[in-house]
Amino acid sequence: MLAAVSGEFAGFHAQAVSWTAWIALLYLIVAGSIVGFTAYVWLLHHESPTKVGTYAYVNPVVAVAVGYFFGNESVGARTFLGTLLVLASVITITTTPKAEVKPPTDSEREANAELSSAEAK
Repeated sequence: MLAAVSGEFAGFHAQAVSWTAWIALLYLIVAGSIVGFTAYVWLLHHESPTKVGTYAYVNPVVAVAVGYFFGNESVGARTFLGTLLVLASVITITTTPKAEVKPPTDSEREANAELSSAEAK
C-alpha cells in the first residue's frame, strides 16, 4: 500500500514480469498464505503450541529444498549443515515426551491458600 501511495509502481509494467515470477507469486499466495495459515490454525487446535511453532524452523528448510530442486539453486556445505541442525532440533522438539504435571499435595494447597489470603490483605 505504501509503495502505491509513494509512486513506486509508476515504472512497473506487468508484461515485463516473466511467467515464472507470476507462478511463483501465485504459489506464495496460495501455498504460503492460504494453505499455510489454514493448516497452522488447524494444528493449533490439535497439537501443542510448542510443536506447532516448529513450522517457523521448517519453512526455511522447505524453501531451500524447493529452490534447489525447482530453481536450480546451489546449496553449499554451510547451508546443508544448517539444514541438518534445524531438522535435528525439530525432531528433538517433536519427539521429546511431555513432562507430567503432578497435582499439588494437600500441604502445597494449604500453603498456596495461606499465601493467597496473605496477599489479599
